[in-house]
Amino acid sequence: MALDDNGGTEITPAASSAVDHRPGDPGTAVIVQDAVENPGFPPHRARITDKDPRKQRRAERTIYTLFYLSIVGSIWAIAAYIAFPIESGNIADLRISTLAIGLGMTLALLAIGFGAVHWAKALMVDKEGIDIRHPVQGSDETRERSVEIFKEADQESGFGRRTLIRNSLIGALVAFPLPAIVLFRGLGPMNEDPVKLLSHTMWKKGMRLTRDPSGTPIKASDVTIGSVFHVIPEGLNDKEDALDQKAKAAVLLMRLDPKDLHPRPSRKDWAYDGIVAYSKICTHVGCPVALYEQQTHHLLCPCHQSQFDITHEARVIFGPANRPLPQLPIEVDADGYLVAQSDFHEPVGPSFWERH
Repeated sequence: MALDDNGGTEITPAASSAVDHRPGDPGTAVIVQDAVENPGFPPHRARITDKDPRKQRRAERTIYTLFYLSIVGSIWAIAAYIAFPIESGNIADLRISTLAIGLGMTLALLAIGFGAVHWAKALMVDKEGIDIRHPVQGSDETRERSVEIFKEADQESGFGRRTLIRNSLIGALVAFPLPAIVLFRGLGPMNEDPVKLLSHTMWKKGMRLTRDPSGTPIKASDVTIGSVFHVIPEGLNDKEDALDQKAKAAVLLMRLDPKDLHPRPSRKDWAYDGIVAYSKICTHVGCPVALYEQQTHHLLCPCHQSQFDITHEARVIFGPANRPLPQLPIEVDADGYLVAQSDFHEPVGPSFWERH
């Protein structure tokens, strides 16, 4: 009686009719003879487009119509971007523009997808086959067979033969990226240098720091140790381009114990009694840095986890950002309100912008 090597348990031998003992073949000493047989392919079911030429022509018309609809959707998205401008800043205009552009791009993408799936299911050759795996080789025979496979695929799909479907698909694929190109171009300044635009914000000497979004001025006495304020420049809400200006000028205001701050000598007067102000725009890709850890004095960007140490001029201590947050020099006016000494001394925002 055989024993198991691990526990000494007796092993019940299999019936001799079910196995074939080959002690001379390592790893194949027991070969099962009653393995499940290959059931083969089920009976082939012909599609209706294979039986009826009229149904085949109808399917073809449906497919190239879907591809043409995709082209229409792409053109619609571009036209909607032009026809529904959002420069007014009105939320209703923004919603209409977003809806119109989204509907066009949705039509463009769905029409391509539905057309491609319908083409494969209704017109391409419908047959079962087995793909036998072979070792990867670069022999002449393999390369010749690869060419044959491409030719067979072209014949089976009808790509070279069904010109209307082929040309409409090519047109849809060419038109589909155009709305994205147009929209992405519109995200940047049209006739101005982005480096120059990011080098200057609304902040200027004597401008008060106000709460976001109310616009209420902030007194130094309002800022307690450990607190944080989301800040915008005074008068920002009255600007026609308030959102654009806020994207550059948003600031975080914090108060620390003055002895915890370690500024360089040239920035020693940029804070007031432990109150410091730093740009809210992350220097990685421009996300809002909105999380403040009171105990560690760290600012955290929630997008990609960059961390900045406020005690050492917001230097990067973790994450993909590669330069500190720009600091806004501040002071107090005669009424006790916090005001800016000047604009930022370096460009705000992502570091991929060219810096002077």
